[in-house]
Formats: sequence, structure tokens, C-alpha cells
Amino acid sequence: MATIQFYQKPGCRTNARQLQALQAAGHTVIAKSLLSEPWTAAELRRFFGDTPVKSWFNPAAPRVKSGEVDPAAMEAEAALALMLHEPLLIRRPLIEANGERCAGFDREPVTSLLGQNTGSDLEGCSREKTGKQCPPG
Repeated sequence: MATIQFYQKPGCRTNARQLQALQAAGHTVIAKSLLSEPWTAAELRRFFGDTPVKSWFNPAAPRVKSGEVDPAAMEAEAALALMLHEPLLIRRPLIEANGERCAGFDREPVTSLLGQNTGSDLEGCSREKTGKQCPPG
């Protein structure tokens, strides 16, 4: 079993379900606030690997949903600068386990950590179906 660094938005129901899934799979999860972590561009960048810049963004962030921020039009350096200024834009959770990192709950190392227990219900905002907004960070 792995020890997992799990960067989340405190109070996010989706992140809570994801954390519980990792714990139920037998892993030790160390939950940290994505919003209060003292990120640098270089440290944050390591969670995104070779994924496209647009996938670095939280699609449920109000500024993304409204079209005010267009992830598809962002260059890497500008995206990182914006995310350092406004961490709610970062796709979450950020995961670090066994020397691997990722942003989101639908890629490695998460899929290996959960094995057959992965599901689409663990990725994406759980409030979108209700039309309710999360409380501000």
C-alpha cells in the first residue's frame, strides 16, 4: 500500500469521496489544502506531466465555466502564473504517490492505486448535477 499526498480543496465533496476511495483501497492518505500550499511554478508544473495545458484547469472553476478563462488558449507559463494567483483554477486533486504525480483522478498513478475500483463518479464536480456552487475557497 502507498502513502499518498492528496492536495484538495477543503470542503469539496468530490475530493472527500476520492480520498475515501483511496483509503478504502488500503492506502495512507495525507490530505493537504491545495489552496494554502505555497506553490512555485516549477513544483506545480510537475503534477501536469506531458498533458495538454487545457487539462491542467479545473473545468468546474467559475471563471472557466463562464468563459472568462479559456484553458485552450493558454500557454504553459501564463497558465501556471494564473494558477499560482488563483489556485481554484487548478484541476484537482493533485496526487503524489510512489514517485509519480498527476492532476485529476482519472490517470496514473490513481488508476493503479485503485485498480478495478475506479469510476467516472469519482471524477468531476459532484455539485454540477445539483446546480449548487461550492462555498468560496
